[in-house]
Parts: sequence; C-alpha cells; structure tokens
Amino acid sequence: MIENLAAKLCSLLSENTNAAEQWKLLGQEKDGSILIGWVEESERNDICTLCTVVGRYDQIDNKLQILHRFSEILNIVQATVNQNHTLMGYVTKQKNCLKISDPLEDRSGHEFYGEFYRVFIVELTTDDTKVHDLEIKRSEQVRIQFLYREKEQLDVDKFLVLIHHECILTYTAQFDTSISHLRPIKELKSEILVKTFIWAQWDMINQVLYHIHHRRIPASVVTENEDENNSRSSKPTLSGLQFHDNLPHETVLNIPLNLPLLSPSSSCGTYEDDVIPLRVHDCSLDLIVVSDTKGMVCVCHYYLYRPVQPPQHVLNSLNESNTVHFAYSVTLLHHSCVIHCVIPGISWSRAKLMRPTFAIYENHHMIVFVPGLFAHLLEIGVNHEPCCHILCSPPPSIPSRVSYLVPLLDLDNPSKGTRRNSHNPDGKNSDGNSLLANNTNILTIDLPTLDLVQLTIPSDFLIEVFRKETSVEVRLGILHYFLCHKNDIEIIAELMSIIAEKPRSLDIPRFMQEILIGNSYALVQKNLLADTIPLLSLLPVTTIGDYMTFNIKMNDLEITLSHEKLWNTSVMLLSPQQRLVPYRSDLWTRLWDQLSKNGSDKLRFKPSHIAEKLLVSLACYQPEALSRCSTPMSPSGGFVAMPLGDFMGNRNIKLDSGLPFNETESCTASKQEHIVSVNLRELSMYLLKNGTHTSTIHTRGSCTPLHVHAMATRYVAAQLEASRILCQILCRTAGVDPRIEQERGFSLIDQLDEARRWLLFMLLQRYRYSIESIAFPAPQGFASFFTYLGYRTLKFSMFLQYIERSVFELQVDVTKIILADISDTKENVVQKLKLLSLLPRSRAKRLLNQWLHPISLMLRAREHAANILCGEISQSRTSSRTLQHRNHHNSLAAFPSADRLSPLDTFLDLLTAKASLTELDFGLLIEATVTSTEDFL
Repeated sequence: MIENLAAKLCSLLSENTNAAEQWKLLGQEKDGSILIGWVEESERNDICTLCTVVGRYDQIDNKLQILHRFSEILNIVQATVNQNHTLMGYVTKQKNCLKISDPLEDRSGHEFYGEFYRVFIVELTTDDTKVHDLEIKRSEQVRIQFLYREKEQLDVDKFLVLIHHECILTYTAQFDTSISHLRPIKELKSEILVKTFIWAQWDMINQVLYHIHHRRIPASVVTENEDENNSRSSKPTLSGLQFHDNLPHETVLNIPLNLPLLSPSSSCGTYEDDVIPLRVHDCSLDLIVVSDTKGMVCVCHYYLYRPVQPPQHVLNSLNESNTVHFAYSVTLLHHSCVIHCVIPGISWSRAKLMRPTFAIYENHHMIVFVPGLFAHLLEIGVNHEPCCHILCSPPPSIPSRVSYLVPLLDLDNPSKGTRRNSHNPDGKNSDGNSLLANNTNILTIDLPTLDLVQLTIPSDFLIEVFRKETSVEVRLGILHYFLCHKNDIEIIAELMSIIAEKPRSLDIPRFMQEILIGNSYALVQKNLLADTIPLLSLLPVTTIGDYMTFNIKMNDLEITLSHEKLWNTSVMLLSPQQRLVPYRSDLWTRLWDQLSKNGSDKLRFKPSHIAEKLLVSLACYQPEALSRCSTPMSPSGGFVAMPLGDFMGNRNIKLDSGLPFNETESCTASKQEHIVSVNLRELSMYLLKNGTHTSTIHTRGSCTPLHVHAMATRYVAAQLEASRILCQILCRTAGVDPRIEQERGFSLIDQLDEARRWLLFMLLQRYRYSIESIAFPAPQGFASFFTYLGYRTLKFSMFLQYIERSVFELQVDVTKIILADISDTKENVVQKLKLLSLLPRSRAKRLLNQWLHPISLMLRAREHAANILCGEISQSRTSSRTLQHRNHHNSLAAFPSADRLSPLDTFLDLLTAKASLTELDFGLLIEATVTSTEDFL
C-alpha cells in the first residue's frame, strides 16, 4: 500500500483546522526533517480566509511543527530552517503583472520577464515574526540554504543564497544575545562566495557545495600573442566547497568536465523547482552528485541526443514516430571510472518526460530507476571494481503511475545523520511505524503527488528476473549479488535449479565458474585479520572482466553498457596533508584513501594462469612424487580445511550434510592435493610480489610474508569449500539428496532412475569442465564417482571416448567395479581389453593379474616372454598355481610330435638361451599356449 505524505500530515494537524490543501514539498535538512508547505483555510469572525503555512515534519518523532503562518497565499517554491529553528528562509516565485514586453527592474538593475524569484528570512522567535527581504529579484532560479554545524552556535548563523548564472552569496546573521529567549537579528551581512556558475547542488549530509563553473585553461608558456591567450576557451569544471564549523570553507575538488550545452547563452531557461536534492539548474544540464560518507562520490548525468542530426523540418514536427537516444553516465570518483549507458529508440514524447532516480542502495549498489522503463543496479561499492551490473524491469511493488521519485534522507543509516536516543532507540515514529523499514529500502517521494514509495529490489523479484533473463551478463550480476553481497547460498541453489532447467546450455559452465570464484571470495572475507584486508584487492572476485562493453536486450530495448577509465583522478582532489586540518577523517580523506588504494592499477589474480600451468604438470603427474606434508589439505601440513560453519559465521546454512559419495581416495597423493599445492604456491608468489610493498596513509603498514601465507592458505581452503558446496548444490538440483538416499557412491548410481542419472551426469560434466578451466580442486572421490556415473549413463563407445579425452579418470576402485560389471562374453572381452589399454601400464598390469580369464593368461605370458627377449630381468616364477598347471598339462607332453619337437619347444629353447631356468615361468607359458587353442574370442 502506497502512503501519501500529505494525507499523513493532514492527520497530524489540529482539529480546529478547517481545511488544508495544495501541499508542496519545500526541502529537507541534515537532521532528516522535511519542510512542507500548504494552503490553510480558517474562519475568523465568520469570514473564511486562505493563507500559506510552512511546517517542519520530524520523521522520527512523527510530529508536524508549524514554523510560520503567513497572512496571505504565497507561491513558496523552497524553504530552509536553521539548526535552532529560530530562522526560516524561503524563496517565492511570482509572475510579472506587467506585459512581457515591459520588463521589471530590481535595485541592482537586473531586468526580467515573466516569472521572478525573491528571497526572504523570517525570525520565528520574535513576537512580530519579523520578515527580512534580501532584496533579490531574479528571473534566474534562486535557492537559499542554512549551514549546519556539529556544535550549535547561538550568536551567529550562516546561510547560502544561490543565483543561477550570477553568483553564490554567503550571509552571516549576528543575533542580539542580550534578549536570550528571542535573539533577534542584530546584523545581516553578505559576501560573494562564487562568481558565475552554471549548475550547483547542496549536499546536506556532508555540508558540501558542488558547482560547475568555467575555469580558464592556463596559457601556454610558448605563446607570445596576448590576444590568442585571451581568446582561449575555458573548461567547465566541477568544484566542491567543504564547509566547517569554525573554519573557512575550502575547495576540496576540481574536476574538468566534458559536457555539452554549458554556456549561459545555450541555457534553455526552463526551471524545475524540485528541492530534493537542492540544486540550481535548468533543463540544459541535468546532473546530480550522489555521495556516501564512506568515501563514495558519484557524478550522475543524463541527457537525450540523436547520433545523426535530422533535417530541420523533422525537428519541427516531433511526434511519436521520432525517436532519440536516452543516455546517462555515472562517474565513480572512488574507482576513477565512468559507466556509460545508452538506450536507443525512445520516442521523443516519452523521452522528454523521463527523469531517472539515482540513489545508493545497500552501500554497494546504485539504483538508476526510470519510471515505467527499467531499473538498473550499478555496482559501485568500494570493496572491488564495478563490473557486475543488473538491468531489470521496474519492480512490481512500485506503482506505474509514479513520475519522478527522489530519495529522502535515510534516517536508519547512522552514517547519514541518524538521530538515536534513549527514548527512541529504534528510530521509529511515535505510533510505532517507521517510514524506513531497513537499510535495504530507499524511501522516496514522488514529487508531483507526494506519494511515499519504498524503492527496493526484493530477492524474489531478482530470482524471477534471473528465470526470464537471457542476457548472460545480467545473470552473472545476479549471481554475484547473492554471493558476495547477500551471502545467501540457499538462493544460489535456487538459481542453480533454474539454470538446470536447460542442462544443455553452453553458458552453464560460466555460471558455475562465477559461483566458484564469487563464493570463494565471500568465504575468505569471514573473520579476516585487519592486516590482511589489503590483500583482498588482489584476489579474484568475479569472472566478468574490467571495463567491458556489452549489449543487453530487455523487452523491446537494446541497451549498451560500457566502462571508461579515468586517469590521475587524485590530482583533482585535495590531499589530506593539504587540508585546513590535516588528516582529519571525513568524506574527502576517505575518498583519497580509496583513490590511493585503487590507483596502483594492480590486476587481480587470475585462476586461468594456474589452469594453463596445470595442463603441463598434470600431463606428467606423478602422485608418488608429491609430498603430503607440503599441502594445506594434509593432516600434517599445518593447516586443515576450515569447516563450512567457520567461514559462514552465524549464517544459517543447510548445505552441510555431505556429498553423495565418500570423500576418500586410495592414491598416495591425490590430484586434489596436487592442484591445491600449485594454487597455494602460485597465489603466495603473486601476493608476495604485489601485496607486500604497498601502504596508504591510514593503513597500519604493508603486509608481511606471514600475512601473505595466511591469506593464500585461507583462499585455497575456500576454493575447496566452494567447490564442495557447488557439487552439493548440483547433486540436489538433479534430485540426488544424500540426506534422503540410503546409499552413497557407486551403489547410489546403480539405484538412480534414468532421468535423474542423465541430469546428474549433465550437470557434473559441466561442473568438471568448470573447475578444470579455473584450476579449482574437486572433492576427493569425485573423479571415481563421475567416471562410474558416465559408465552407467553413456554408451560404452562414447564412454571410451571420454576416457581418451581425459574427461574420465580410471582410478583403481572405479576400474575394478567396471571390469567386474562387464561379463566375460566374446563381445565384452573386447570392451575390457579396450578399457585396459587406456590405463597406465602399472595400473593395467595390476588389474590384469586379477582378471581370471584366458586372455589375461595370454597377455601376461606375452609380456613375460617379451621381457625375457628384451633382456629384462624377471622374477622367479614358482607359484603354486603355475606348478598345478605344469602337472595338469604334463609339461612338454602337451604337444607331442614325431621327433618330439614342436613350435613351443623351439620357443622355449629360444627363451632358455636368453635367460636362466629360474627366471622362466614355464607354467604360465604352457597354460597360455594351451588356452590359445580354445575358442574364447
């Protein structure tokens, strides 16, 4: 249900008020209070009178305080109140009662036509509510704003007056403190703060004045022509003035801009008198600065353009068939980059009314909301580079009738001016209802209607977007959001089930890689030491590359999103040592820290580099050559993989019941340990090279090798944990839940129906490719489980192809059960021989000795004879089984002939000439010869 601010405030008015209408938003102050104006009807001596009233609404206390009741109706467009609520400034907008051709003229000699602005100050504590006319009458937009201080001052107040294209004035009001309860204004003086400016905005939270002005480019030292110097064009510059309690203001920011239509002559002259945020601008430049006290500063600019200028007669007949490009850019100063977004094909009649909302969401994203068109979640957080953005249609909770939403001050965020006290610790209204539910919601107000709208992106809505979305980038952004910002594995499991609905999709491995890398990063962040936090900037966080350009299709729109790098952003900012109070922490020192941290342009570690090295090392992999004590997964290696609960903290995780196979392997050292050891070595070297020589002013110092080793060990453990979690998710997605199934391992696969077995194989096949591509370790036992699953799922010819391509690994345990499962028919014997031929020699020989079949005797006899003929030393063959064969076949009598000579005799004579009798296994050779006469193939 949408709540209306005017209706809410009507219920707070006194009962003797007859009627209140024409509610208008006039401003918001640093303490979160909202200034509101309305027209009130009252009866005096049976005469109905109408007057304008200005009030102050306290959101936390849910109280409406009437600041001043005028004796007539005034068109007040903006108001402000000082910190002590003793002075109120307001701006009126009046129409010229003369003809347009006859201009009015104020005392300064300015002429203006049509509508004009005037500025007044009202003393709220004096008995006669004295009004001071600042004698400012301008056709250009005018604004007034009181300065707020950390410590209140009773004898003086300051406020700003902004006159578009003319100047910014600072006024000082001295009070007469001899009359303590009234404190009237004793003196009011002004001085020019800024001369001609194009655009300005007041940041009430940080007490910063942003303004754009033309700054002359310095003349070249080689130029001698003075006229040429004077004619040099000036550069539009965005500057920031930081105000302090008892110190003069200082210029903390100077950024050169490249914006169109910035000259005063090109101004359209049409003003929107919206007061949140407090800006002075016209329709030629719509720009908003959004900042956060933690060091985020975003310059947001939106505009309309045509890539090709049409003929004039087309411009003169703009209608529905004419389309323009709607575009916006968000300059992230803390990341030294610009995000550009272009949406072509917007009809002119619709585009000219579009006014996007820019608001910081959950401290790490920015919502760009265009009513009726789309919502864009831009990742702008300070933890890592902006890369995972989400584009979606407007959430269903936002009504379609809204036209322009502006965010109100977030009172539930302590960094944004929250007022907490012992009487009201929860920040709720007196009736128990809070306008702001939590920090995941942004309270906005629709300026034309004063409807209060919660601008939020629910998790259920994002899940539905993921289900319907075809763009890989948007889906990756949603996965990243729930992995690194929400830390919600249950939702990731739900999203994985959506992906599994199309198991043949070629994009599935990329989603799995995003889950593996993103979850590893999220696990590492748990309970980190403060000294190792700088190393997080070197760990991989997503599969999406930096500064990529990609197109996203949504409904009938094709949106282009691109990144652009800024250079030397730090030179545009005042350094901490240059401040009036050096190194005092505020928005600008935190921004400087962010620029210092991100300015080194160090790349994050890429797991693909390890994957390339493993292509070589695994080809000559010798498990027996790997020392178990050198890997962090070993019980004796000094580090054991941390349990899932230690990584997750207090998070409620249900994925803790294990895998559908036993995590054991019978190798001397498993392939998992080999991959883990390579990851540990490569990551340690990378962190040691890039993370131990950097330190900023506010960090405790550079990281030591001990910190590097701790971080690298923690990360490789997180890799294995993330790999295990994803494997669990995939098995449950395929309907194989170890909590329900009675069996595990090979027996479980035998009990699965064909549909579940096929889906499980398809998912694990892509899982195996994903971990191989980014060099992540698989859980122990996975290789044999996956191989047997493939044996049960695929045709045998296809199964052999998978082995030849090294997709399946024939460990001893799985090979034994496959060979035992294949019967010894003539056709199956050929299959067994093909399977054995694909094994390593030592493993094949060991399994061949255990196969009680005639072909096994023949192969072993051939190998034995080949070793003798090649001169290799053979062990003595005196087993009981071979002696039994000798007695059964009566030695050489098995092949009688006229001269007692046979081909076997001749062959044995040849062997005895090469080796001693003790080295020959006569029983094996004779039995193999006899067996060869049988029909077993």
